[in-house]
Amino acid sequence: MKSKIYYICTYCGHNEPKWLGRCPECGNWNTLQEREAQSHTISRKVKTELYTVPLSSLKKKQDLRFDAGIDEMNRVLGGGIMKGSSILIGGEPGIGKSTLMLQLACNIKAKGRILYISGEESPAQLKMHADRMGISTPTIEVFSETEMSAINTILDQVNPILIIIDSIQTIINHELGMVAGSVNQIKYCSGELIEWVKSKAAAIFLIGHVTKEGTIAGPKVIEHMVDTVLSFESADNDIRFLRTNKNRFGAIDEIGIFRMTETGLTQINNAATLFLEQRAGEIPAGIVIAPIYEGSRILLVEIQCLVVPAKGGISRVFSDRIDARMVSKAAAVLEKHLNIQLTNYDIYVNVAGGLQVKEVGVELPLCLALYSARLNTSLPVHSAICGEVSLAGEIRTIKQLDKRIKTAHELGFTSLLGPLVKESLPVENFNYQGCSTLQQAVKSIFSKE
Repeated sequence: MKSKIYYICTYCGHNEPKWLGRCPECGNWNTLQEREAQSHTISRKVKTELYTVPLSSLKKKQDLRFDAGIDEMNRVLGGGIMKGSSILIGGEPGIGKSTLMLQLACNIKAKGRILYISGEESPAQLKMHADRMGISTPTIEVFSETEMSAINTILDQVNPILIIIDSIQTIINHELGMVAGSVNQIKYCSGELIEWVKSKAAAIFLIGHVTKEGTIAGPKVIEHMVDTVLSFESADNDIRFLRTNKNRFGAIDEIGIFRMTETGLTQINNAATLFLEQRAGEIPAGIVIAPIYEGSRILLVEIQCLVVPAKGGISRVFSDRIDARMVSKAAAVLEKHLNIQLTNYDIYVNVAGGLQVKEVGVELPLCLALYSARLNTSLPVHSAICGEVSLAGEIRTIKQLDKRIKTAHELGFTSLLGPLVKESLPVENFNYQGCSTLQQAVKSIFSKE
């Protein structure tokens, strides 16, 4: 019988019975390549005896994690690197992903060999990078190759405890086409690597590129295949943030903070005052200090707002560190409940230090910063604010309020404005002002009727 021919898109994997110039699924041109359908079936061995295991009868195994040797990495991963896990880390070019992985390979506290598979740098270039950072350990082995079959062979030979792929977009299987980085290539190669790691109780880090929008390039299914997705971000200076977007073995609200230096990344363990500006006099109008909750620690950040007349009569919101929808909500609540006119004004919002703030505890500081900027009135010195604001103008309680009070007191703040509390304060002789509505908060902080 004549063998059946079909055409597959090398970018998205779409199949067509005949050749087309443009793929109808992804819209790319000249990506359909001829394939011959297999006429035979693949035999599969099936166990003669099949049985299930009750979940209650399974015992929890001990020592399921590796110590990464980097406290900030352990914090983000939920206590260490889980054996058999796959971690995808994405970030902009030049932000320091390779530097972070080299330091991880050097500091990890696990017995076994470490394999660094580099598809972008030669072993000599990687050696220069390691020498500049002062890294020299015999357990790190380098393999500069992009062909999947060669990688499978070297994995069986070395049998490493930790694998680093730099980057997953460079790995290619020639049976799927000659172009690396396509959807099919990334899905297939990632699947093979993850399957090998799970069978050997090792761990793998997949370095991925990001798109213009800041998301990890490649199919979304890769993020579903891996156990953990990390995002390595920059704060427009030497500060780097390691965030967790997905973690099957830990929390997703933790954040690791590093500082980039000439010799590599250094950890910032005590980051409570990292984003505060030391001022001798009063605070300028439009600036509020807010204690925010990031994972298991409290950070004090500076919310900055600027309100100016709109150009052309159309008001706009400029905010990239705080969601613009949260800023628009705060402006609408102020207009409704305090009669503050913001419709004909442009609103600029920034967080000093470049930290992305997403938690609801920043809503009350944001409202008061907008109020301060609009009326050009400064807030009291050594005061901090936190709380959630509802659409009805009510101030709602937030989590970890006692930790915020303790941190503000330890850092020299004399007062904290927030939601009403029924329990006793964790710090004695501290001026905590609890308010139930936005009107009360404005009256309390600005001493106005």
